[in-house]
Amino acid sequence: MIYTCTITPSIDYTAYLDNFESGKLNRTEEVYYYPGGKGINVSRVLSRLGIKSRALGYAGGFTGKYIEQFLADEGIDTDFIDTGEITRINVKIKTDQETELNGPGPEINALQLQELNDKVSTMTRGDWFVLAGSLPESIPMQFFKDLAATCHEKGIHFVLDTSGSALKQLIDTKPFLIKPNEHELGDIFGVTIHTPADAFHYAHKLVEQGIEHVVVSMGGAGAIYANKDHGYTAEAPKGKVVNTVGSGDSLVSGFVASYIEHQDAVRAFQYGVASGSATAFRTDLCEKQDVEQLLAEVKVRPFEKRM
Repeated sequence: MIYTCTITPSIDYTAYLDNFESGKLNRTEEVYYYPGGKGINVSRVLSRLGIKSRALGYAGGFTGKYIEQFLADEGIDTDFIDTGEITRINVKIKTDQETELNGPGPEINALQLQELNDKVSTMTRGDWFVLAGSLPESIPMQFFKDLAATCHEKGIHFVLDTSGSALKQLIDTKPFLIKPNEHELGDIFGVTIHTPADAFHYAHKLVEQGIEHVVVSMGGAGAIYANKDHGYTAEAPKGKVVNTVGSGDSLVSGFVASYIEHQDAVRAFQYGVASGSATAFRTDLCEKQDVEQLLAEVKVRPFEKRM
């Protein structure tokens, strides 16, 4: 079983309009209400790719119930821990620019943290635990390190997709897979990533620290992949970018789904890049047919360092 975990989920209210003027009445043309959060996105894309998962995390109130019902309608199992608080709503205003208003995450107490720990402890060898999204500073980082340690002890694939200080501090947990973008990778080492060669250099450093699979997304420049034996680049398919939200999560989903089926990391890398691109070309997350149509356009090549 694949378990995804979103510590601070949301309802994302996305509004599209021609122009946005601060301090004035603005009328929207299209609006969408989707459950938000990187782990939730991973579960939603996995479902569309024909893979079952169970969404974990913290939710509460009428917004929490909306998220649970939305996921149930898409055939996704949930096992959220009730926070007793209304789950946040994030507002995304899309014109020629994008403006976001993100609500605060919940206050999570020690008892609720123990509940999540107990859920991870019941997982078995061969399961997957995908910890994705922002990790609140109010939760001790040792808690997440302990979850990772439990995964290692029980033979559970630990996938980490977070950023900032949390990503830096959790590198030494040696995840099975991480997927930073080039900026997040640069932040880990205090450098700026300019080229795929830069990305591969620092991705390989992460592999040397014990991470099995490193994928670095680089927007329109595609992505790079590194493990202890190989390095590959992938060209991004050509298309009109409509919405980048969830693109990285889709890459993770595509990689995991393909890896489970074929046990081939390079094939999983290609499928992941196709999945991320397919989401970028839609207003919502990708569908399997979108991914399959783009797959042949994702050109994966062995990495060659140019002098």
